[in-house]
Amino acid sequence: MIAELYERWLLEMWNGDFRLAHDLVGPGFVGHWPGMDVRGPDELIATLEQGHAPFSGVTVTLDMGPIVDGATVAARWTFAGSYRGGLPGTTVPEGTRIAFSGHDILRAEGDRFAEYWVISDTQRLSQQLGMG
Repeated sequence: MIAELYERWLLEMWNGDFRLAHDLVGPGFVGHWPGMDVRGPDELIATLEQGHAPFSGVTVTLDMGPIVDGATVAARWTFAGSYRGGLPGTTVPEGTRIAFSGHDILRAEGDRFAEYWVISDTQRLSQQLGMG
């Protein structure tokens, strides 16, 4: 069950069906991004929208996993898309293709996720956008 929940999380919600957050996370959900915590499904939706906004043609693919251990699941993914502008400090033209990978760890309570930790290769993303 948790593997299927994760596949919906990554392959459906992260690929643009953001409203699924209401089905996939509980009201007490906490997502831990580097430097910030996101609470509840509405903040998660806003974070997803903000993360996708600078890119078009976004596809998020599952590279490895999900690996399930009790109520915890882990996986590796790749985010790809075309830069459409709007990020301060970028030097690449709009339309530049980017791709970077990351890892997820999620903890479920019942049939929804309660907590999320993400690590993504922001250094690679910054390099592709000409930011460093």
